[in-house]
Amino acid sequence: MRQLIINPGSTSTKIAVYKDENSIFEITLRHSNEELGIYSKVSDQFEFRKDLIVNSLKENNITLESLDAVVGRGGLLKPIEGGTYAVNDKLVEDLKTNTKGEHASNLGGLIARSIGDEANIPSFIVDPVVVDEMIDVARISGHPNFERVSIWHALNQKAVARRAATEKFGKKYDEMNFVVVHLGGGISVGAHKKGKVIDVNNALNGEGPFSPERSGSLPAEQLVKTCFSGDYSESDIKKMIVGKGGISAYLGTNNAKEVSDKAKAGDDKAKLIYSAMAYQVAKAVGEYAVVLDGEVDAILITGGIAYDKDFVAMIEKKVKFIAEVIAYPGEDELLALAQGGLRVLRQEESAKEYK
Repeated sequence: MRQLIINPGSTSTKIAVYKDENSIFEITLRHSNEELGIYSKVSDQFEFRKDLIVNSLKENNITLESLDAVVGRGGLLKPIEGGTYAVNDKLVEDLKTNTKGEHASNLGGLIARSIGDEANIPSFIVDPVVVDEMIDVARISGHPNFERVSIWHALNQKAVARRAATEKFGKKYDEMNFVVVHLGGGISVGAHKKGKVIDVNNALNGEGPFSPERSGSLPAEQLVKTCFSGDYSESDIKKMIVGKGGISAYLGTNNAKEVSDKAKAGDDKAKLIYSAMAYQVAKAVGEYAVVLDGEVDAILITGGIAYDKDFVAMIEKKVKFIAEVIAYPGEDELLALAQGGLRVLRQEESAKEYK
């Protein structure tokens, strides 16, 4: 089975062609600020990015007729359960109108559908960030005006959980209980119970451990006072929470590798902040182990920061009493998308319908 995989980012579009689970072509198409600056909305970049993808395929002698499916990164949609979704008219409509927000990933499904229709092959999205499988009790925040929201690294977390279930335990994902930690620019920790993520922190804008550029959960009263101090605009506050929070706020950089190196070189402040991030991640693992009633088959740690064995070791030291800790460094999103499409093409599962 040959699939075209499309993963649009803010300033680049990663594409690949997979034959089954093996990448036979892969390229990152980078977009300059000048190229993107002429578009007032992300959705207006559709034709520009699609043309680059099609031309790149032609230049590398890959024909649309040789493909069996096209898989795009899922964007900001209505909350849906995890899985692989056929890109239908309703999904296209919601991506075009930015129903739940504007983001480059919205282009993934749109371009996949367009190329798929031209080639007369199916188009899919897989496990977008809006995957919501939270149980009712987990949605309660403490005040009815504030319902907890499920936004997290669903694609990578679920791919790693499926991998661990098969490779480590010889079982299916829906037979296992995992606590999965994604360590990246944002940090998400999810309780995976028999194939569903029944609770997870909102890793985008204000829950859980702080990360290289996000503040995570903040003391509520102090945040309120800051909002009404008159010293900061709404935009300033949002940047404190996402973009300029976490390690960036404490140390002036969002580069975790740089902070790790400084800590190892004897920088006491870098060591304290980096250790505090590991400390908060470990606390979150404990929290989500409780969600699973302590019945945890393994704790899985993934994402870019998982390459730092010392950071993983700080977490493991505190949580290994719960379950075995297994690290899967990095986030192979292109492969995860290909695997999602492949499960449908192989009829291991059915494509879900977006409504």
